[in-house]
Order: sequence, then C-alpha cells, then structure tokens
Amino acid sequence: MRTIALFGGTGKTGRLFLKKAILSGHKVRALARDPAKVSFSHPNLTIIQGDVLDQASVNQTLEGAALVFSLFGHVKGSPADLQTKGTKHILLAMENNHVNRIISLSGGGLPFPEKDQPKLPDKIIRWVMKIAVPKILNDAIAHAEVLRNSNTKWTIVRGPRLTDEAEKGTYRVGWVGVNASTKIGRADLAGFLLTLVEEEKFVHQMPFVSY
Repeated sequence: MRTIALFGGTGKTGRLFLKKAILSGHKVRALARDPAKVSFSHPNLTIIQGDVLDQASVNQTLEGAALVFSLFGHVKGSPADLQTKGTKHILLAMENNHVNRIISLSGGGLPFPEKDQPKLPDKIIRWVMKIAVPKILNDAIAHAEVLRNSNTKWTIVRGPRLTDEAEKGTYRVGWVGVNASTKIGRADLAGFLLTLVEEEKFVHQMPFVSY
C-alpha cells in the first residue's frame, strides 16, 4: 500500500484513477478546488480543498505521501502557464516532504525525440495543435522541461485522443509513431497509470499509451 498525492482527481481521467487507486488498497490524498466533485468517500481517501496554484495547499497534499500523480489540466479560464506553474509548486512541496517520484499526464503533442518516430499524420496533428491550442501545447512543453531539470524520478505519460468507452484491459505502450494508434479510453489510461505506482520502468521517459 502506498500513499499517493493526487492532483487532478476530479477530472475525467483523474476520477477513474482515484477510484482504481483506492480500490487497489492505496491511500490517496487528493487536492480539489471543489471537494463536492469527488463522488465517493473512503477511509483511505483524504480530500484537501485548494488549488494547485496555491503553494500551501500543495504542501498539505504532499504530507505523508510516497509519490505524486499530477493529472490536472487546463479548464476554461486557466492561466496559460497552469501546468508549468502547478508543477513547480508540486516539485517544491516534494522537496519539502522528501518525496522524489512524480508521474505527470500530458498529450501526444508533447515531443520526446529520444524515442518518438512521428509519421506524417503525427506531424499534422502536432501542427494543428500549434495552431489551434498553442497555450496548452506550449505549457506542456514547458512543464516537461521543469521536470527534466528536477532531481526527481519523473515520468510523463502521454496519450492521443481520449474516449469514454468501456475499459478493455488491453492497450499498447509505445512512442509517437512507434507501436501506437490514435485513441485510448480514459479507463484504460487510468489502468496504465495505476501500474506505475509500483513499476519504475519508465523513469525519465515519456511513454505513449494507446490501443
């Protein structure tokens, strides 16, 4: 059993991961701006009301944690540097609480040139993102640099288009353009994230999860 500090536990993927983590026997300390959005209670679940942009709330969430899952993302009205600034707050809290492992969720537009071999469709998707959602893509890239420059055991999990389909229990873990497809169900993505609680295979890497 591990104690997980969770950011983004009220999002569509975060809610699924939160429930899976609790049902797997782990303890979760989840930061939520609106605790009412957490749809269930459990003795192993602690909700801290606050925001990832508030250092005190982040510090409180890390108390007693063994590792961090950073699954929060942009919502309407978010600042352009939400993920970057929130990640900096988390890293500081990790240092203060002697926690050295973080798993962060991002999109397939985030490049990992060490392993990616993007094909033409991948390049087109990334180009579209640069035009359509430059704020989110630039923030993802900046947050990755913050993690790369930290002294933590970081992993950035990337995914393509997310769907709400039923959990299949099977998926591929590859790289952009390598053993990858164009979609993944949130339930299966949450399932892969849960495997990383115990598995450190992808430390300092950015695996791409898809069907």
